[in-house]
Amino acid sequence: MKTCPRFMALRQEYEREIGFLNSHSERHAGKPAARCSAKYAASTKARMARALSGHVGRCPECG
Repeated sequence: MKTCPRFMALRQEYEREIGFLNSHSERHAGKPAARCSAKYAASTKARMARALSGHVGRCPECG
């Protein structure tokens, strides 16, 4: 699948945020903040999927 630079930038931004949340969760394992970060990382993955799907649907270069 050929994608445009905006798609890649959007994906990298979400993956960076997910990485930060997962590493925070690992550092603070067993604490409420870790559970919250893990839950937020999972919801961020779902938001990333929706954002990228929407982008592919609207972008003439990607779609």
